[in-house]
Amino acid sequence: MLSHNATVVVADGHQAILFRNTARHGIELEETERMRPRHLQDESQGRQPEETTPRDEDEATFAKQVAERLNHMVLTHKIDELAIIADPDTLGVMRKHYHKMLEQKLVREIPKTLTWGSTEDIAKALA
Repeated sequence: MLSHNATVVVADGHQAILFRNTARHGIELEETERMRPRHLQDESQGRQPEETTPRDEDEATFAKQVAERLNHMVLTHKIDELAIIADPDTLGVMRKHYHKMLEQKLVREIPKTLTWGSTEDIAKALA
């Protein structure tokens, strides 16, 4: 069960939606922010495998940006408890960039694509 004011992130390679659990008991989600890829830069961090497409690289870069944003939020004490729902590929990239403090705040990870789902679908996945 998520605590009151827990942050829930629902992400894929194209967008991330942040919610706050407003319920004292149970789950009632209120959207607080939407993130989309912005100015994806060609960060030379080693060679990508030959089969990697530019779209795959953009999605991975965005997943890294989401993880870095969440790290910043945790380190500036804006997140007390965190649940992440993301498609398996996005979740895999995000995990590589979690700060140790974020890992301590993380209470749930769900490998599922729900960015286009309703808040009821998201709450049901968390239940």
